[in-house]
Amino acid sequence: MQLVDSHCHLDADAFDIDRDAVVARAHAAGVQQQVVPAITAASWPKLQQVCAASPGLFPAYGLHPMFLSEHRDEHLPLLREWIERESPAAIGECGLDFFVEDLDPERQRFFFQGQLDLAREFQLPLVVHARRAVDEVILRIRQTGQLRGVVHSFSGSPEQAQQLWKLGFMIGLGGPLTYPRANRLRTLVAQMPLEYLLLETDAPDQPDAGIRGQRNEPARLAAILETVAELRGETPVAIAAQTSANARRLFGMPAT
Repeated sequence: MQLVDSHCHLDADAFDIDRDAVVARAHAAGVQQQVVPAITAASWPKLQQVCAASPGLFPAYGLHPMFLSEHRDEHLPLLREWIERESPAAIGECGLDFFVEDLDPERQRFFFQGQLDLAREFQLPLVVHARRAVDEVILRIRQTGQLRGVVHSFSGSPEQAQQLWKLGFMIGLGGPLTYPRANRLRTLVAQMPLEYLLLETDAPDQPDAGIRGQRNEPARLAAILETVAELRGETPVAIAAQTSANARRLFGMPAT
């Protein structure tokens, strides 16, 4: 099986001690390709170097809403320069986070809309973070128009998922799905059309139930695959083939 981890922060400091070994374990587990989204402008150079060092790593450059204090207005035109020079697989991680109370909603909207506009201009997919903000994310995607991408670590309702599919967006699911109490997510993945599903780890964060409390890594995508297959009553081979094809189509990845 060949898997695509559609969301892994392989450039994170947590991997500095053993990044090559992490990539090797991912390959051994069938994870041949990964999308590596950025969080701040300061992180872009390191991310670029990490992706250049290993085949199968695809960078996305963006400004994450949870790191709002590190963003400056001039980072949006700087992002344009990076997109033009680097031709990334996507723009992101971007979005809105209304769960963390001290994140200024208006500043979040400023940076999110700026990245939506760049995605439309450059015809690039988006990697979107939406926590307690799915309705507004949907509204802004609809208002901007001509966009595509994925809402990663999706936590919304089936109705919201359907709205996103109609707008050209996929649903990214990972570790949280593996916990038995995640009833809404498990029901969603059991019933949703498979052509809209992407698998992700969000490593080093969001470990699956098998490694609760530990550092996550892309090799754990196999555990998420097994959970999806079990919930849908389908084979892991079939799930892997479809979700990997979905990721490659969205991000313009070559077949391996």
